[in-house]
Amino acid sequence: MSEVISYPCPQCKTPTTWTDNPYKPFCSDRCKLIDLGAWASEDYKIPSDDTPFSDELSQAEQLSRY
Repeated sequence: MSEVISYPCPQCKTPTTWTDNPYKPFCSDRCKLIDLGAWASEDYKIPSDDTPFSDELSQAEQLSRY
């Protein structure tokens, strides 16, 4: 029989298993929803020097002044 391997939940770090876990990679529905909320509120961001479409936004702002 193979050994059950556990890994830490990405949210709370509780050891959990991948096999027969309906919430994987999380340990529970609670941790899954906390992570979804963090994405929805834009807590996870990739740093960038420029914002997407920054040139287009600048042009739109200039046009709206007239």
